[in-house]
Amino acid sequence: MRVLVTGGAGFIGSNVVKLLDSKGYDIIVYDNLSTGYEKNLAPYPHVQLIKGDVRDKDKLCEAGRKCEIIFHLAASVGNIKSLKNPREDSEINVTGTLNVLECASKNKIKKVIYSSSAALFGEPQYSPIDEKHPSEPDSPYGVSKMAGEKHVLCFGQIYDISVVSLRYFNVYGTNQRYDAYGNVIPIFATLLLDSKSITVYGDGNQTRDFVDVEDVAVANVLTAEKKGLSGKFNIGSGKSITINELVDMFKHVFPAAKVNYSPPRRGEVIHSLAKIDLAKQNFGYNPTKINTKKIEKYIIWLKSETAKK
Repeated sequence: MRVLVTGGAGFIGSNVVKLLDSKGYDIIVYDNLSTGYEKNLAPYPHVQLIKGDVRDKDKLCEAGRKCEIIFHLAASVGNIKSLKNPREDSEINVTGTLNVLECASKNKIKKVIYSSSAALFGEPQYSPIDEKHPSEPDSPYGVSKMAGEKHVLCFGQIYDISVVSLRYFNVYGTNQRYDAYGNVIPIFATLLLDSKSITVYGDGNQTRDFVDVEDVAVANVLTAEKKGLSGKFNIGSGKSITINELVDMFKHVFPAAKVNYSPPRRGEVIHSLAKIDLAKQNFGYNPTKINTKKIEKYIIWLKSETAKK
């Protein structure tokens, strides 16, 4: 089966490609390499990379010819980043998603799997967060991901196509590089490997649901292979930890780590925890929980990545 993976050279996308490749899919990656890396695809010589932007509808539609499924992961990612560039954020995440949907319609594609985000919820009104939780995003990024999801689900109602929206919580793991806009695990790991101090914004008691990117990749493939599946699903671990607990995990690897505390940043929620029952019931999603060994695994990868430079 031929599939199109937008953003397939990026962090999450390349992990989806890895799993698809292991299962024998015919894969086309569409990526402008603004945050993706060709070397992420180097282990998969049969994967075809088309360099292009999701804002280029004609090139995107051409890339999607003869495909049966689109995994739409291309995005401008991050609450803090979106505060600085809200227009670009919307152009990529909203207009780009509309282009993907038009590509699906033109090419008679059977299923679109959209990478959404827990950012669309805003500050939770209750916990754990289920799929019925109100969407009150408090950043342009959250707004753009909500709009993209609404377009995808609407498209599925209007046309004869299966659409799935996967709402990612805090994803971490292999191929996640330093991001000054808010991905805490690569930031901590990069700074500590460089013998620098790390900064916690707020008191550190804010909570996050960290989900392994390998579990996210599995969720994508499970939804692709589940016939007739449509809808929106939370993709987290179903467990949350405080940032202080995360710091303690890093201290197991870096006992001399220095930690600074600064005021909270705008556009960031205080608590986040996914209720994942729907994903479990509908396509057998069964994620793992973050622990010190997973942090060690990530640091080993990042260290090897740094050594290649």
